[in-house]
Amino acid sequence: MTTPFGTRLRRAMDQHGPLCVGIDPHRALVEAWGLPYDVSGLERFALTCVEAFAGRVAAAKPQSAFFEVFGSRGVAVLERVLAELHEAGTLTILDAKRGDIGSTMAGYAAAYLGSEAVSPADALTVSPFLGYGSLRPAVDVAAQNGRGLFVLALTSNPEGASVQHAVAGGRSVAASVVEGATVDNSLARERGELGSIGLVIGATVGDAVARLGLDLVTAATPVLAPGLGAQGGTAAALEEVFGAARPQVLASSSREVLQTGPDATRLGDAARRVAEELRP
Repeated sequence: MTTPFGTRLRRAMDQHGPLCVGIDPHRALVEAWGLPYDVSGLERFALTCVEAFAGRVAAAKPQSAFFEVFGSRGVAVLERVLAELHEAGTLTILDAKRGDIGSTMAGYAAAYLGSEAVSPADALTVSPFLGYGSLRPAVDVAAQNGRGLFVLALTSNPEGASVQHAVAGGRSVAASVVEGATVDNSLARERGELGSIGLVIGATVGDAVARLGLDLVTAATPVLAPGLGAQGGTAAALEEVFGAARPQVLASSSREVLQTGPDATRLGDAARRVAEELRP
């Protein structure tokens, strides 16, 4: 039987530290590495990241958009990145934030998490803002294949609060997302394990988790917390934002680590340093 994603993530965090390194080949970073902003530069950037992080971090998070911008050739590079990280035993979280209804959501789930996917990720970021129930096809496919989801819940962009903090029926939208994840993680919670349906909650959301009454511990949900480093998130802030749920948090850093490139050794050293600083 396939080991659930949440169980594998817990092991990886315990072994390597609670850090997810973003692989974000956007133009400014690629050119800062002295590479051309084309498919050849994309490939060199991405595969250098694989060399630096494979087997050394809990998870790596390629941002799909920065590969898609180069069309099918860029997607081919993304598939290679996912495959090589998988071969090295490093968990991958594909940051694609897919969200739709019915057969379309099922198509996204099959493409990224399914048993016949070309190069599946271990987990996928998804958007619940068509209603948490719209994610059911992805939840089911993830469970069938031992994979996971990270569902947007509380993001740190200024526009996010107008939707995520909004209250209907006595609860915030963010709280309804947490409740959905709580139900889907119920079996893992009964076993005392980390669930496979995670949440995306920004490392810089301040007191929003407490103020909105989000019970992340009961939800048994892993939390992907972007915003570490260049966006202002710190290890100390994670303690304040997440409280008792801090051991469930996988902090995500991109620029803080990637700006130490293009040397793979320096990249790996930077990732290890940040990961150790993040251990609760």
